Amino acid sequence: MTTTDTTATTPAPRVHFIPENLPTHLRHFIGGRFVDSVSGTTFDVLDPVSNQTYATAAAGQQEDIDLAVAAATEAFENGPWPGMKPRERSRILNRIADAIEAQDARLAELETFDTGLPITQALGQASRAAENFRFFADLIVAQADDTYKVPGSQINYVNRKPVGVAGLITPWNTPFMLESWKLAPALASGCTVVLKPAEFTPLSASLWAEIFAAAGLPEGVFNLVNGIGEEAGDALVKHPGVPLISFTGETTTGQTIYRNCAANLKGMSMELGGKSPAVVFADADLEAAIDSTLFGVFSLNGERCTAGSRILVERAVYEDFCARYAARARNIVVGDPHDPKTEVGALVHPEHYAKVMSYVEIGKTEGRLLAGGGRPAHLPEGNYVSPTVFADVPPTARIFQEEIFGPVVSITPFDTDEEALALANGVRYGLAAYLWTSDLTRAHTFAQAIEAGMVWLNSHNVRDLRTPFGGVKASGLGHEGGYRSIDFYTEQQAVHITLGAVHTARFGAA
Repeated sequence: MTTTDTTATTPAPRVHFIPENLPTHLRHFIGGRFVDSVSGTTFDVLDPVSNQTYATAAAGQQEDIDLAVAAATEAFENGPWPGMKPRERSRILNRIADAIEAQDARLAELETFDTGLPITQALGQASRAAENFRFFADLIVAQADDTYKVPGSQINYVNRKPVGVAGLITPWNTPFMLESWKLAPALASGCTVVLKPAEFTPLSASLWAEIFAAAGLPEGVFNLVNGIGEEAGDALVKHPGVPLISFTGETTTGQTIYRNCAANLKGMSMELGGKSPAVVFADADLEAAIDSTLFGVFSLNGERCTAGSRILVERAVYEDFCARYAARARNIVVGDPHDPKTEVGALVHPEHYAKVMSYVEIGKTEGRLLAGGGRPAHLPEGNYVSPTVFADVPPTARIFQEEIFGPVVSITPFDTDEEALALANGVRYGLAAYLWTSDLTRAHTFAQAIEAGMVWLNSHNVRDLRTPFGGVKASGLGHEGGYRSIDFYTEQQAVHITLGAVHTARFGAA
């Protein structure tokens, strides 16, 4: 059921923006060439404002994945990339970063058109993607591995080498930037790659081929196959020539990938779903906490894995917090993603819009509606949802337990630190957590007790690329970030050198 929300802030009338030179057909990129699927199969790509088809994309099948893996394997086994000196690879990675930054405006308008992300938020994605490449360009030059000496007997050292062909499967939220999170360390490590971007948002991924070619990346090192997850993604996961799979996406899909990787004992890195708590104690700076928790769940249209979508508030300040939070949420500008005034744009796809709206209706039976609750009255078309706030949500509620991945937040009171911790840990997920308190002892004690891969104190999600990124429980497997990413994409071989006589039992000697 679609409900109209008449309380949402109304921007000026919108004119649907269509970027210039918008492609009408998106092809694979295999072995240095743009190609269609062998079978000729395609799928439609929609823009989330009109929900009209603006392009078709080649729909990869098993045979297309086979060709991409063959090209990547050839480049790995016989091409120059894996054997390049770190400084040589670093120069190319920095040129890639330069090319990304040069396309900032173009990338932003394509990303906004394809995903519904507000243009002001899309404009930051290019700089973040470029920074990922610069970071790993620096890291591989500074890379050092261990050497151990046994005086007079042995020298033992670690020989680090790229694993091979990496399969990269990426999500539809901020797709270009999240693709860079995987591409940069994989390429920096000397791997070749096959990228399978999300089928909802393949547009910005089409920029990579030209960026890489202009930077001097050898042919075959980067390959891209568009397609449906159950077809192209499944074929990539199961391919025996792909020893590594890095996946970001929904937990149920991650479980399927885990099972399918088992047959070939593939290396896996999976960043999955989240239902992250933001815990606000009475001694917190409430104004800062409100600013941060609003941004943490409503930025990127609420379509972010680390969203603090469960806000736990100490009872002494609970009603004040709820009232101020809801008032701010009602003032958030929902509108055309290309309008610089817009703070929440259109959700990525009508299927996802229907899912989020179903949770809004569920929430009306589980909590007290303070803001939103439906489609903005001034936006009768497109995948728009008003920022929605539910209070008094019990921990048994579905909107408390299940990932919604949209502009919907639940607020729950607590009385003691122990109750707050039980609430924070009382879901199947464990990706991120946010703590708001001025008590340093409580901050450290509470942070270390939370079942989450990452914790921020008095802040929303601000990344340090040197630190591990990943979750626990149903939020993921393994961690990436900094040297942990290099560890994932490389093998660490132990080489032992004997310096003196070795005592050996002489089996079979008379």
